[in-house]
Parts: sequence; structure tokens; C-alpha cells
Amino acid sequence: QVQLVESGGGLVQPGGSLRLSCAASGSIFSIARMGWYRQAPGKQRELVAGINSDGSSHYADSVKGRFTISRDNDKNTVYLEMRSLKPEDTAVYYCNLFAPRGSFQFNYWGQGTQVTVSS
Repeated sequence: QVQLVESGGGLVQPGGSLRLSCAASGSIFSIARMGWYRQAPGKQRELVAGINSDGSSHYADSVKGRFTISRDNDKNTVYLEMRSLKPEDTAVYYCNLFAPRGSFQFNYWGQGTQVTVSS
């Protein structure tokens, strides 16, 4: 079983910064693709940033240049540094672990952490 525990959410003013963390249990973290998703009320969940096991990453256009995803395999943790936050970034942010394995795949979600950007 895999558990993902997120932390770091909160209330910040526009232009502020936050760092989200997601700690994973289990032994598959190092080979898994990790991602951060977000979902605002009444909207679909969207991919914010992803990072592969080799460290390569990708971002949604809306956050490029402002957000940075990283991982520490020794700590089984993935991070999302968010800078220059905007009200439109307000959402519940979810950590995801995905690791295909033949006919089987790992796909786990964290509980979500609220990020609110408001004055």
C-alpha cells in the first residue's frame, strides 16, 4: 500500500509564496512519476506539474516560470514551490503517484491541501 501525505497549504496574499510537500510511503517512489494536481470549486482537476523518476519535469502553461516541482528520493518526498501566487491559483492541491507495471499500475492520491490566494 502507498500513502501520500501532503502539507504546506494555507492562506497567502497575491504575490506570495508557498511550498507544498508530499511524503510517500512504500518502496516504489523512486521509480514513480509524481505529480501535483489542483481543483478549484466547480472546475475540473488539472495537472499543475509533473516529475519523472529521472528528474525531468513539465508544467501547465498557467504556472510556468512561477512553480517548481522537485523530488528527493532519499526522503520519498515531492515538493511544489509556488511563487508569485495569483488568486486563480486558489484550489485544493493533490499529490499523485503513478507507476505503470505491466497489467498492473500504481495510482495513488493524497488527501489534498487547500491553497487560498486572497487579500
